[in-house]
Amino acid sequence: MRQPLANAELAVMNLLWQSDEPLTAREIREQLYPSDKKAQHGTVQRLLQRLEEKSFIHRDKKLSVHFFAAAISRESYAGSQLESLADRLTSGSIAPLITHLVEHKKISKKELNEIRAILDSHGNSNAVRKKGPAPKPTENGDQL
Repeated sequence: MRQPLANAELAVMNLLWQSDEPLTAREIREQLYPSDKKAQHGTVQRLLQRLEEKSFIHRDKKLSVHFFAAAISRESYAGSQLESLADRLTSGSIAPLITHLVEHKKISKKELNEIRAILDSHGNSNAVRKKGPAPKPTENGDQL
């Protein structure tokens, strides 16, 4: 399980996840600190070094200017953090977390349909429904 990222590290990762191409340290600095009069070169270099040490990013050293790219996907990181949260809060069960999101309308109908499709493609949808009680409709009539 991956360790959580500090907010500044997560900001760098978000830039890398959003970018279609690897970024230079300068591009990252300019996006993180667009109006900062003081150069933040050292700060960005330290963030990149920490992320590289944690194996979150790749550094391409082929050219004199190094390029940085995410080594893991946003989904992979989010999944590991969700599992960690479930371990800490609900003895490893993700069901209470998902139930909360559904009941508080934090998951859209489109996302629910995507989840159903994933469950169906993994053959888990019918198994879950057969073992447990019928799915409980949410306040807006959707079923998980």
